[in-house]
Amino acid sequence: MQYPASRLRPAVPAILAALSLACASSAFAREPEPTRSLRDQPERTDRLIVKYRSDSSLGLNAEGQLSVQAQAAVQVAANRQGVRIQHLRRMSNGAQVFALNRALSLSEANAMAASLRMGDASIEYAEPDRLHHPSLVTNDALLAQQWSLNDAVGGIRAAAAWDKVNGSGVTVAVLDTGVRPHADLAARLLPGYDFVTALSFAGDGNGRDADASDPGDFTTANQCASGSKASSSSWHGTHVAGIAAASAGNGIGVAGVAFGAKVLPLRVLGRCGGYSSDIADAIVWAVGGAVSGLPLNPNPAKVLNLSLGGAGACGITTQNAINTARAKGAVLVVAAGNEKVDAANVSPANCTGVIVVAATGKTGARASYSNFGSKVTLAAPGGDTGAAILSTWNAGSTTPGADSYASMMGTSMATPVVSGVVALMLAANPALTPDQIAALLKSSARAFPAACSGCGAGIVNAQAAVTQALATTGAASPAPAPTPAPAPAPTPAPTPAPAPTPGTLNLSDKEPNESIATAQAVASLPALISGSMASNSDNDYFKLTLPAGQTLLATLNAANAGSGFGVGVYTASGQQVLLSTGVVGASQQIRISNPGSTAVVLVLRVLRSAGTTGAYSLKLAL
Repeated sequence: MQYPASRLRPAVPAILAALSLACASSAFAREPEPTRSLRDQPERTDRLIVKYRSDSSLGLNAEGQLSVQAQAAVQVAANRQGVRIQHLRRMSNGAQVFALNRALSLSEANAMAASLRMGDASIEYAEPDRLHHPSLVTNDALLAQQWSLNDAVGGIRAAAAWDKVNGSGVTVAVLDTGVRPHADLAARLLPGYDFVTALSFAGDGNGRDADASDPGDFTTANQCASGSKASSSSWHGTHVAGIAAASAGNGIGVAGVAFGAKVLPLRVLGRCGGYSSDIADAIVWAVGGAVSGLPLNPNPAKVLNLSLGGAGACGITTQNAINTARAKGAVLVVAAGNEKVDAANVSPANCTGVIVVAATGKTGARASYSNFGSKVTLAAPGGDTGAAILSTWNAGSTTPGADSYASMMGTSMATPVVSGVVALMLAANPALTPDQIAALLKSSARAFPAACSGCGAGIVNAQAAVTQALATTGAASPAPAPTPAPAPAPTPAPTPAPAPTPGTLNLSDKEPNESIATAQAVASLPALISGSMASNSDNDYFKLTLPAGQTLLATLNAANAGSGFGVGVYTASGQQVLLSTGVVGASQQIRISNPGSTAVVLVLRVLRSAGTTGAYSLKLAL
């Protein structure tokens, strides 16, 4: 399960939510709420994620449903743990989500997943569907200004960046508790989606739908776990969205870091948190990927803000979703967490390919609650005792009330600061890749003015980041001065003809090439491969070498408009790098970089994801 990094639980088990309110004409303070803490509760889940091999006839039948053998194997594994199991749904990547009739500890759930894998050769992987939470930290001070934007010591120098860009043209997806239609946010909001499937968590009386507004995530005593305390609604997603992109120049409230950007609200967290499977589907949908049963997202995001997390290693399901988003050019910004521990112990902060944000206070030192370590990319203002982060909020203690403003602190607050800066960078230079964004954020960060060990490259610097983003486009060179006419000279000897440019290698897929072991070799690049999918279970594998420091661009096109072909990338040993499912009538384009000093061998897989079978072309170029 996942929780906001301001309630961040599995990634931030403690949710210390004491909020202050600042109203337009008068100010009042709310007494600190009871601490939301799951720190003393064991990690538990009542769901499993199981991915069956697409080329196996043992797991799924021709209609994509569980076979009799698979159902039997699942039940045997459940019996060993003394639980009943029921199939819930299919995920965007083809994995299946199962519900248990009672919650298991993570160790019990992992044992069940291992038992299931050992008992069914058709399973690619199985893992607990963990819970994640937001992570708010106690705040008892009322702030009337946004020091995080421009404070000389602890701020990010936003005003200087705004002289150049404001984020216009960029969409930031906020994967959180949903967003209220606050007057300071309404002009920024795009139609989002509610991904919460667990009715006990939803709080709105239904499952997935097109309403991403936050109904409130208040809980009663013992609702989330035995001994858990009652808590008021956090309005976490509304606060996070306001930090990233609240409107500016409208005469009210606060200004977001990228106040010209649009916000795509994706509700993935409800009461007690949110499941990894829901969050993974939201990541895929946010960037324009296909999710079963949902319409395609008409407003794909280039920046994804995940102020949430859960304890434990990065799950395969989560990593695959991240890989899919990165392959589509999206930047994922993730909270480090609020447990004062190494971020390597928190997911998705410990996943590959994400920008991980620690929190600093007004002095520029590491916030007292912030996680740290080698996984952290850089830090941003998240607030600390006496100076929290002011943003949009709601006055309702349970269900929605009036628009308001509140000061909170946590890595949940630091994360949208960086997401806003990324939006500014993309507004300055839309061609930047996720890896370029990460490199520029680190190289432009300013030195910490106070102690901040394990906080990454420095404090995010909006001014310098935008300046460097603009510089990568290249300045126009002045026209050269006219060259004086040369004196007559003897006719030169003919210039030798240049060596011919290497041509494109044309290949046709050649069977057998239906596994990594039998992958067809691609001897040189660029290459154009012509192939066809003969059946729904057909796969074509191609092996190539990616030189050091190079980026491979793979473009997959279906000859038939009714086909939807996907593409996967694997190491030579079979480890999956990414898997991008196909959409009927749409082409696929992925980029894979090799930043190392030696060449690597990759295997590309073409598969039928949706629609009809038929011919395809796969273009590979550096």
